[in-house]
Amino acid sequence: MKVKKNIGLDAKAPKDVCNSHKCPWHGALKIRGRVFKGQVVSSKSSNTAIVQWNYYNYVTKYERYERRKTRISVHNPSCISVAVGDTVKIGECRPLSKSKSFVIFEKV
Repeated sequence: MKVKKNIGLDAKAPKDVCNSHKCPWHGALKIRGRVFKGQVVSSKSSNTAIVQWNYYNYVTKYERYERRKTRISVHNPSCISVAVGDTVKIGECRPLSKSKSFVIFEKV
């Protein structure tokens, strides 16, 4: 059984245990850089989830706001294992694959 470590962020540790080295709680992965909060829109791939959040952008020409969204592929550790519709916190880490540079560290 691996020990949960301090990841340096104000987050609750997961109750489950995993033995992945790509887990911020039970492995050697360090979270550094940007931290976001979003909603899971897909978790079909293995150990991968798509997280999305919406925001408004002001267009000066029309003096109005437009709706925009950001979608990011993130690593989904087996100890956290989120499903579609969950709100999560993600943190930037080293590149884990071609398209993943973020990892889920807390289910809100």
